[in-house]
Amino acid sequence: MTSTGESLFAERYRAMSSRDARFDGQFITGVHSTGIYCRPSCPATTPRASNVSFYSTAAAAQRAGLRACKRCLPDAVPGSPEWNMRNDLAGRAMRLILDGTVEREGVPGLARQLGYTPRHLTRVLVAELGAGPQALARAHRASTARLLLLNTALPITEVAFASGFASVRSFNETISAVYERSPSELRALRPVPAATGGRGSAPSATAAVEAGSAPTTITLRLPARAPFDAEGIFGFLASHAALGMESGTADEFTQALRLPHGFATATLRRLGTEPAIECEARLEHVDDLAPLVARVRRLFDLDADAEAIDAVLAADPALAASVRRTPGIRIPGSIDPHATLFRTVVGQQISVAAAVTTHGRLVQELGDPLPPGLAGTVTHVFPTAERIAEHGHEVLRGPKRRIETMLHLAEQLASGALRVDTGVAADALHRSLVALPGIGPWTAGYASMRILGSPDVLLSSDLIVRQGAARLGLPDGIRALEAHAGAWAPWRSYATLHLWRAITAGARVASGT
Repeated sequence: MTSTGESLFAERYRAMSSRDARFDGQFITGVHSTGIYCRPSCPATTPRASNVSFYSTAAAAQRAGLRACKRCLPDAVPGSPEWNMRNDLAGRAMRLILDGTVEREGVPGLARQLGYTPRHLTRVLVAELGAGPQALARAHRASTARLLLLNTALPITEVAFASGFASVRSFNETISAVYERSPSELRALRPVPAATGGRGSAPSATAAVEAGSAPTTITLRLPARAPFDAEGIFGFLASHAALGMESGTADEFTQALRLPHGFATATLRRLGTEPAIECEARLEHVDDLAPLVARVRRLFDLDADAEAIDAVLAADPALAASVRRTPGIRIPGSIDPHATLFRTVVGQQISVAAAVTTHGRLVQELGDPLPPGLAGTVTHVFPTAERIAEHGHEVLRGPKRRIETMLHLAEQLASGALRVDTGVAADALHRSLVALPGIGPWTAGYASMRILGSPDVLLSSDLIVRQGAARLGLPDGIRALEAHAGAWAPWRSYATLHLWRAITAGARVASGT
């Protein structure tokens, strides 16, 4: 083991020995003497260092022949913040795996999206993460299945397909191998709801299911890594809600969305001061649950390493007071990358109100209507790129050049000439966008923040950012601000939010995006 490896092992062993919950989800502890893997905060007796290995993923621990700890439930925690931070092949692959790409397109489809052969992709993931794409996807399916078995009344067969398994047989084999229990035995551990006097609940979710109806409704508790600025992100989403597709208040946000197998709605609710949100998912097809949950987690940036971010930013005296006022600030993410990109371009250099009006008109005139069983406070999903390319000229208003930019963007997306999704590298996305007429560095940077969750984007040319910098006593010239912001890396996206907040006091971005 190299000195670097020894240092990392010692750091993780200390975190595990102190049962530090801040590291839950960031790495896995494998205990070879017992044959189990745990979260760092597991309350069990600390094992000897000679019996311990640390893994980046549950899949790597499973590949080493270990099974999940029944006591600490290592997959019932916020996910790793690493997948937004990493812009390499492994990080991009994990974002697509969590979105269900392997279940829909197989490993060849995943490799094709990333631009590599399946053999090369597997080799890189095994070297970097300790497991190949199939094993990583299998671990994610097992985690989703455990959540549904413990926290919903879905029939076990439906749980198998909702969590992404191709057959009930592979579902049964995987659950037994990972959790050392059959699906039925795991289901029997489902906690009694608190309202009936039962004690406790699983740390990852509580759920209720409307059985025998279409669509299926599943309500889950999605944990966040504390601290969590729920007020800020709910306020941002509510202030930017597009009529027909979204509806928001200070405590609740509903969005209609298109998923791989059909339409759905997601209603997200604050849970007081708890670092979590409640997600009520209403789905045409229950096998869309896993990608919906992954996208909601990205929308609310639930896996951000908030303590690490705040520590770096608070070290700058100019930002320290803002961090104290708003600990755990979050990047508003994206459920639909194409919609987010269109809305970013529409919102360039206009007010929030004007942008929201245009978004609503696009949705209601060109968007697909939800089926009757889903429609309610929201009625439509955002139109496809193909639809905007064909009919956008009938709906879009404003300067001719902006309309031409929107139509050209729609054509590029519809033809596949421009790819915008979570598997694209941030630098590649930036180059592709600024190469299009009418799209500049600000738009490309903002899109990277929202769509990819890129943590280190400073929007130094943004007027409100520079006004916020001046208010906090920071340099407000672009180059001077960029030079000063070097100390904020790798969290300059979150610093951008603090600078916006210094002016807007509600994360209302004056650019209208």
